[in-house]
Amino acid sequence: MTHSRWGAERSSGPRRGRWSQAEIARLRELYGLREERALARDLNRSVESVRRMAQRLFTGAAHGGPWTAAEVLQIKKYIGGVERDELARILGRSPEDVERKVADLARVQSTARWSQDEVSSFKRLYGGRTDEDLAIVFGRSVDTVRRLAERLRLAKDKAFLRKLAGAPATRMPRWSRHEIERLKQLYPVLPNLEIAKKLERSVKSVVSKAHYLKLKKEPERLREMGRENVGLRYRKGEGPPA
Repeated sequence: MTHSRWGAERSSGPRRGRWSQAEIARLRELYGLREERALARDLNRSVESVRRMAQRLFTGAAHGGPWTAAEVLQIKKYIGGVERDELARILGRSPEDVERKVADLARVQSTARWSQDEVSSFKRLYGGRTDEDLAIVFGRSVDTVRRLAERLRLAKDKAFLRKLAGAPATRMPRWSRHEIERLKQLYPVLPNLEIAKKLERSVKSVVSKAHYLKLKKEPERLREMGRENVGLRYRKGEGPPA
């Protein structure tokens, strides 16, 4: 039995070819809020296809100036869900501009009654965000966030707790000038995992920063990656390429 998705029948393998407007809209809506593999499955696209399209959509010259109401709503949507550098890329702002805006939002601590819409959003976000990030998103104190969670009997998602226990802090330190220069030297010639270990950062952080800086792998490194992928498939029993 086949199911229709994004206006076309879903095939047995990832969809290829031109992206539809519905797919692009869906990617804009969810990118940065869901893991790449889950998003790729949802769109029936390969992870690489999702990455390429996201880079096209969210890479561009950073703009400045006053923040609009729409931008404030958008930054609140992502706080705690993605790292600062990636958030800056999605918003089309500089990392410094994003840091300043988050700091501004953190100073707002309303004592007003929670609205029905706020409670609904709180229930949706609570499982996958820290209390500190939720306090910024809703403009409340951390104690107020915890009291509401207790009253609603909410709990953090187990997967989110495992991620916190086994991964670096959700808000990585800002990239220093030295780290950026090291990244520019290492990114063209080394695997991302090795770079992440050298810089003591997550692979996601390395890839995000490299995309923001528009860094590229050298041709020889790309050829090595191709050979490594072929070798991996062969070892898994898929056989050599036809």
